[in-house]
Amino acid sequence: MLLGAAGRIPGDWRNITAAALKEARLEGYSVLNLVVNDPAALVGEDVGRLKGAFEEAGLLIGQTNGAYGGGLVSPDEREREYAIEFAKRMCGLTRRLGAPNTYLRPGSLNPRGAWLPHPGNRKQEAFDRLTDSARRVCRTAEDEGVRVAVEGGAVSPLYSARRVREFIDAVGVRALGFNQDPVNFVDSLDDASDMPRFLGGFFDLLGDVTIGAHAKDFRVVEQLMVRFEEAEIGSGLLDHGMFLRRMQQVCPEGHVLVEHLPPDRYAAAAARYREFAARAGITWGDSQGGTDGEA
Repeated sequence: MLLGAAGRIPGDWRNITAAALKEARLEGYSVLNLVVNDPAALVGEDVGRLKGAFEEAGLLIGQTNGAYGGGLVSPDEREREYAIEFAKRMCGLTRRLGAPNTYLRPGSLNPRGAWLPHPGNRKQEAFDRLTDSARRVCRTAEDEGVRVAVEGGAVSPLYSARRVREFIDAVGVRALGFNQDPVNFVDSLDDASDMPRFLGGFFDLLGDVTIGAHAKDFRVVEQLMVRFEEAEIGSGLLDHGMFLRRMQQVCPEGHVLVEHLPPDRYAAAAARYREFAARAGITWGDSQGGTDGEA
């Protein structure tokens, strides 16, 4: 596996500089994701420049993330069609960049955000629209020779490991895989307190379709009503050793991307995550083809 980061350089691809890439490499990362607000704006010369800059820094371009919001599940057909076409263009761009996969956001019926709850998210009609949207995107991905990495979360239409499995089977296109990010799915104290059961469900049900992962942590907020919030790696309740061991079993070539941190916290997160990996007996690969200590 390769240790990478998502959001290490804030903003989209225009903010990427040689200095920022070198800094991320020195922090111990081998892969960075690429955020794209408009795939049509990233023309041939930009693709060449980005690939050269990453190569010069000793980094790989990882997962691409398109800014198309939550429209893949929208009942508004114009909005849904826009999101589908945007995601299709991301597939072509991902191929030109030489990146391994592009991110598929399931979205939400909540107009305020793609990762906000709405009662309609769990209805069958939302699932069916999302399935149709994803099938159309994944057929393009298959033609382009890239993978599509879907995530989910407790507030989304893909709210459990079982629901994600049903979705992937319903889409039925081999280009579609799963991006492991279990923190998104924590929705009860039972989940928070029983990591073997909680994490095991994701790898038992989805291990054969796992193509990458995001890394973060979570904690329970001390208050009367149950609430969870994200936390820096190592300061919360996720069993990172267990997570990494299962990832190594099912996806030994995958990219594990630390995410959702301020830029100045990524160096500490990389160091902490390497400690967890060492205790779990995991040796990270390197973008240069070696392993830890050989870069």
